[in-house]
Amino acid sequence: MNDLFLTISSNSIDWARAQFALTAIYHWLFVPLTLGLAVVMGIVETCWYRTRDAFWRDAAQFWQRLFGINFAMGVATGIILEFEFGTNWSNYSWFVGDIFGAPLAVEGIVAFFMESTFVAVMYFGWKKVSPGFHLAATWLTGLGATISAWWILVANAWMQYPVGCAFNPDTMRNEMISFLDVALSPFAIDKFCHTVISAWIIGAIFTVAVSCWYLMKKREIRLAKESIKIAAIVGLVASLGAAMTGHKSAQSVADVQPMKLAAMEALYDGGYDRGLTVVPGIEVPYALSFMATNDFHGFVPGINDIMSGYTRADGTEEPSVEEKMVRGRMAIEALAAYRKSKAEGAPESVLADQLNTLNENMPYFGYGYVKDKEDIVPPIWVNFWAFRIMVGVGCLFILYFLLLAILSFKIPYLSVITRRLLATVGLLPETKADCHDIEGLPAWHYWLAVLLVPLAYIASESGWLVAEFGRQPWTIQDMLPTWVGVSDIESFSVALTFFLFLFLFTLMLCVEINIMLKQIKKGPQS
Repeated sequence: MNDLFLTISSNSIDWARAQFALTAIYHWLFVPLTLGLAVVMGIVETCWYRTRDAFWRDAAQFWQRLFGINFAMGVATGIILEFEFGTNWSNYSWFVGDIFGAPLAVEGIVAFFMESTFVAVMYFGWKKVSPGFHLAATWLTGLGATISAWWILVANAWMQYPVGCAFNPDTMRNEMISFLDVALSPFAIDKFCHTVISAWIIGAIFTVAVSCWYLMKKREIRLAKESIKIAAIVGLVASLGAAMTGHKSAQSVADVQPMKLAAMEALYDGGYDRGLTVVPGIEVPYALSFMATNDFHGFVPGINDIMSGYTRADGTEEPSVEEKMVRGRMAIEALAAYRKSKAEGAPESVLADQLNTLNENMPYFGYGYVKDKEDIVPPIWVNFWAFRIMVGVGCLFILYFLLLAILSFKIPYLSVITRRLLATVGLLPETKADCHDIEGLPAWHYWLAVLLVPLAYIASESGWLVAEFGRQPWTIQDMLPTWVGVSDIESFSVALTFFLFLFLFTLMLCVEINIMLKQIKKGPQS
């Protein structure tokens, strides 16, 4: 077994994982705001294109400046993240680089160049190209960022659900057999839709927060009001969309990563008619079964079921973890025997038998490196609480953007009823209950909008914690454990760069926040 992959020290494994997690967490602080602001600035410039009102042009340029600041920081952290696959995860890159590298290459060649090209036109082409071409450049910049996210999420989804590939025992690599299967994997589509739509929420709440700060300071009133209207619609649509795509994504997880779903729910013993736990002691009846199977009475396996083996919904028997470990070792031994026999010039019949054994057990190849079956259980309470933070904040945003849309658009009857309800529960002074202006909201609402920005980021990062902690210990689901995929480098080197990156990323974040705050204080002035 050890002659196939290097035996790496546990310290090197832990530091490699910590460094990658650090980089990914910081990178995701910039990406969702880029994707979200792309939608907002595109809508604002569309308003300018249709009205030719100078106000909308100035507003578009203002949001584009904030977009650009954040975009530059995201590029810097993203490049480092991709390089870490070669520096810290070289065994992983060597083993599946033919597949994993393809979507990243397309992302760099197509999407990144696309957004880099049009972002220049967007910033410097206001007086050099026609209004229609400039509007197209603005939307194409956002589209390029979204396409970039697509290919990166395709690569990540493949790690969660490896498809479109086959293992070549002669090259000792997994090779792509269908690019379309990789690019259009249902798991990738669900992941992309949920991730990008949730990023729009962050863009919307950021826009609302900046606008509310202006209202609090009694300046840039028109910019604030119009931006809140746009953000309210974007945020409401995105919040509802995130809930729907989240449900679809949960079904994909239940199908191909049942252990992740069990960890999200801290479900040890599965069964039919399972309720969804809100917090320990409180659950929604039948909700987990519906979330996982689209059937209120559907069967959901728990951790113990997965460990001991169970019958799937389609009637197939899922082996126990111990049986998978045995079959994984059979695959590893068959591979080693095949390579030895081929080097010695053994008869084709012998090689064919060894290949048959390898192919029969290849789906459990990664389990051959698992020494203790308990190692395949991911951190339960991290997944449990991160999932609840993500869902809880998501529900809060649905309610918040719904109320904001009603109040900012002054919807007849609904606006007055909403204000009177808020006054009844003490959240709005009686004197402002019949006010039809968004400025009639109390000062605490402006501060609430600002405080919701970090809450949105916490929910977004929690989603990624569920996605990545939930598939542990796998670098590639069922195929390659984390301790097999790392590079054979000294733990001291990785630890040193960890703290170096921690310092640099924190500095970059502080610099971005400082520049953004200065730009916001300056306002939409040319």
